[in-house]
Amino acid sequence: MNIVLLSGSVVGSKTRTAMEYVKNAFNKNHPDHNVELIDLADYDIQFSDGRNFLDYDGDTGYVTKIIMDADAIVIGTPIFQASIPGTLKNVLDLLPQDGFRDKTVSMLATAGSSKHFLIPETQLKPVLGYMKAQILQSYVFIEERHFAKKEIIDDDVIFRIDRLAEDTLVLSETYRKIREEKEASYGF
Repeated sequence: MNIVLLSGSVVGSKTRTAMEYVKNAFNKNHPDHNVELIDLADYDIQFSDGRNFLDYDGDTGYVTKIIMDADAIVIGTPIFQASIPGTLKNVLDLLPQDGFRDKTVSMLATAGSSKHFLIPETQLKPVLGYMKAQILQSYVFIEERHFAKKEIIDDDVIFRIDRLAEDTLVLSETYRKIREEKEASYGF
């Protein structure tokens, strides 16, 4: 299974740190899966201009193709100004309207305080649903107080990250089996 972890900001380090923990959770418990971390800070992504994602080249083409080839995606986003960053929204805009069909997508959010707990619920889930994602309903929300020196210092947060990785795989594998059974029932 191809799993893409998308760290959706070009600034800061907390989301990237948390996504490294997600990557470690997948690699530790499911080393047979291909897991790739895409940190948008490492890429020069063009603004979406309505072209098909296949028509982009360079970093933009690479990132969009990796996402489209994924079976499961974990989106990590910081919360800035009570919203997801424009860089993350731009990547979503680069993809087709139904770009997440048959893909499981889960979420992790980092924020300065608990005041932003519902931002993934109100701003990210509707976009993912519109793009036809199979959305893992629970997500991991991590506050600034859970970090120190680029490490997560709260064992409960680490447990929730491990659970997010596990639940993402279970949901993805379940939907894959359902699709295969449905396709096999057509008899052609």
